[in-house]
Amino acid sequence: MIRIRRATAADVEAIVTLLADDHLGRKRESPADLEPYQRAFKNVDGDPNQFLAVAEEAGEIVGTMQLSFLTGLSQRGASQLLVQAVQVRVDRRGAGLGTQLMNWAIEQARQRGCSIVQLTSHSSRVDAHRFYERLGFARSHAGFKLKL
Repeated sequence: MIRIRRATAADVEAIVTLLADDHLGRKRESPADLEPYQRAFKNVDGDPNQFLAVAEEAGEIVGTMQLSFLTGLSQRGASQLLVQAVQVRVDRRGAGLGTQLMNWAIEQARQRGCSIVQLTSHSSRVDAHRFYERLGFARSHAGFKLKL
């Protein structure tokens, strides 16, 4: 049985290992040095508008995602949920865990009064794009990033 819960500092290593386990993560994550991740975790965990979630099965972390709750003046002051860093362990992909995570996130957005759930997905993740579209997400924007 899958349990989705708030991540703890003890989960950081497992989360980073998940994030590093794909073609993009291998280039940008470094599980060998957890110090910057622990520092970031303290900031995320201390912010009431952030929720770093883990999916746990039989005591093991098998998925993760970060929820960022945003409120702005645009769209009549709508509150939004930004879903980031969704990752499911390789051996658990295709078994419905991603759907469980996303449905749980959408329910969290409803409970917090959000009117929009949005996410970005790297252009190379075509399987993920199909997955999000099956869940009802629309490709509505082009994303841009500036590395600093």
